[in-house]
Amino acid sequence: MTTAAEQLHPPTLEQGDYTKYKIILGTLGAVVPLLVAVIFYYKDVFKIEGAGHYLHMLPAVNALLNSLTAVALLVGFYFIRQKNVVAHRAAMLTAFGLGGLFLLSYVAYHSQVNSTHYGGAGAMRLVYFVLLATHISLAAVTVALVLFTVYFALTGQYLKHRRIARWTFPVWLYVSVTGVVVYFMIAPYYPAG
Repeated sequence: MTTAAEQLHPPTLEQGDYTKYKIILGTLGAVVPLLVAVIFYYKDVFKIEGAGHYLHMLPAVNALLNSLTAVALLVGFYFIRQKNVVAHRAAMLTAFGLGGLFLLSYVAYHSQVNSTHYGGAGAMRLVYFVLLATHISLAAVTVALVLFTVYFALTGQYLKHRRIARWTFPVWLYVSVTGVVVYFMIAPYYPAG
């Protein structure tokens, strides 16, 4: 039996073998954050001589991409509350695309440029590191959450989509917003480009 949503908005993709996709999406959800960590901590292996000089503007680009992702998420949330599934899907796929661009830009920057250390003191230092720790931890989880949420939507598994989206939306929004906050807190300590 199909629901009204399924009749009005048929799946974009065929469901296929969910077990196979669960393995693929789960693996991607684990491997992507792991690869980001490897690139971040072993950047000498990936460093291209002189490339860092051209990438100094990427932290600001990353903050912009995170800001736009947060806006797209809020717009998507608004549209689903209005029961406008088409606009919701467009907004959320926009957020997904922006998140992908962010990930590419983030990896490009951190694979080539040494880390900047936060120079603040006192309570602001504590706030910065709490935000950074929660941002990084939740960002690692967000990859898998987003992949499964998008998969369920595109394959027309709307009940599963709604169930996981209740977790994905606030976590993804938090990661996007804290990414911008962390950028503005550390921006004064970036070396002059």
